[in-house]
Amino acid sequence: MQAIRIILLATLAAIAYGVVHDQVTARICVEYFTIGHPPVFRTTSPTLLALGWGILATWWVGLPLGLLLAVAARVGRRPRMNAAQLRRPIAKLLLVMAVCAGVAGVIGGVLAARGKVSLMPPLSTLIPVERQHAFMIDAWMHSASYLSGIIGGLVLVIWTWRKRGRVIAARG
Repeated sequence: MQAIRIILLATLAAIAYGVVHDQVTARICVEYFTIGHPPVFRTTSPTLLALGWGILATWWVGLPLGLLLAVAARVGRRPRMNAAQLRRPIAKLLLVMAVCAGVAGVIGGVLAARGKVSLMPPLSTLIPVERQHAFMIDAWMHSASYLSGIIGGLVLVIWTWRKRGRVIAARG
């Protein structure tokens, strides 16, 4: 039962992060969702787009992370960890992801403003010129969230496995 709780915790945490993250980025550049994504949700509402894409674009990251975490926390002879013990580490990962996204958004925005990075066709022809700077901010924020989430998630899996081994060493 704890393995299922760990999987659900990671999946729901990823979805919650995605929805909050997209609530911010949809307000920076709604075109990131209306033009830069397939027309899955036929709305221009930043709130609804963020809710829909926040779920659709993150569950598939949280589920495998949850599966790997469940294995790292529960399999084998080492002392097992439960979902409650992983809440704080997962929350820290989400905080790191948010910081990475914010920093990347600033960097992407500065680089776009200086003409160092720009959209390529077809997006450069579809996104209004006056919205391309905001689009780049969103693109950098989303890329940073995925990259830091995947790397951080793998680090969390390794940390979980190793923490279980340290408990054995401390007992011995």
